[in-house]
Amino acid sequence: MAQICDICGKGPRFGNNISHANNVTKRRWNVNLRPVKAQVKGVSKRIRACTSCIRSGKVTKAVPRNYVATKAAAKAS
Repeated sequence: MAQICDICGKGPRFGNNISHANNVTKRRWNVNLRPVKAQVKGVSKRIRACTSCIRSGKVTKAVPRNYVATKAAAKAS
């Protein structure tokens, strides 16, 4: 599965490990992705978003269905 944020498109960065003896090997820095249930165009959808998008408020989290139903039932009684 691709390590890409569904919101901002941020992907892994590539570089080198450099040892004390100056040996160079390839490495990559992955994005800190989290699966989150979010509102996308009015529909609850499961997306993979990076933590910087979640913290900055670019992701609007979806309200669970049973939470809405219990809240409406509480108002009715």
